[in-house]
Amino acid sequence: MTLISIALGALTGLVLALAGAGGAIIAVPLLIFGLHLTVAQAAPVALLAVCLSAGIGALIAHRQRLVRYRAAGFIAITGIITAPLGIWLAQHLPNTPLTLLFAAVLLFVAVRMLLHSKAPSQPPIEQPCESVSVPCRLEYDQGRLVWNWPCARALGLSGAVTGFLSGLLGVGGGFVVVPALQKATNLPMQSILATSLAVIALVSAMGVITASSLGGMNWLVALPFAAGALGGMLIGRLAASRLEGPRLQQAFALVAILVALGLAVKAILPLI
Repeated sequence: MTLISIALGALTGLVLALAGAGGAIIAVPLLIFGLHLTVAQAAPVALLAVCLSAGIGALIAHRQRLVRYRAAGFIAITGIITAPLGIWLAQHLPNTPLTLLFAAVLLFVAVRMLLHSKAPSQPPIEQPCESVSVPCRLEYDQGRLVWNWPCARALGLSGAVTGFLSGLLGVGGGFVVVPALQKATNLPMQSILATSLAVIALVSAMGVITASSLGGMNWLVALPFAAGALGGMLIGRLAASRLEGPRLQQAFALVAILVALGLAVKAILPLI
């Protein structure tokens, strides 16, 4: 089982490095099909791998001065509050509805990634357009976000949803945080992605701690899986620069759609 866990983790890390944000969501299906775990058993294991992978990414972004600390901290705090609720609920819900819910989330992420990969690329905008109205504006004169109630409400809600889904399904939540930051702020995309990694690392860490305290973490599976994920991510980062991003995202999205359909069939067949 240890070798299988390492191999599945390596595949997860490789997909994460090549497909970008959202790639880690494949961890739970791999654990379900590869090790025959339930969603509640697979979610904490996936969270550990997500936490370590996102943490490394956030540290790299920190050295590049891309992480917005106050925004990341505020979103993470609201996510940390709701993550234990998601973990507790996952341990008390039947596996069938959890599997169907995960399949729906995976399908949503895959379709969104497929549409995004086909959209025409835009050149990065270093300075925001003054005519764009957003709740949280980055004032370049001060170098910081100007906070208000609409800003706190938008970011707090994204954090609460991220934390709950992380605990419930073992997903990182980047598919929630990134769109929220895009809509609520005028941050450059590099800063948005870096800030989301910091949020994911912090929220996932709380999920791992909570799952461990509730006895829901299978360390015999989690540790080799996380080690494999780190190794796969490092290998993937070396190869990512040589491969075409949009094509990889499209391929991952199509595979994720098939996996989501497979999870739905797996959950429904015993009921027929």
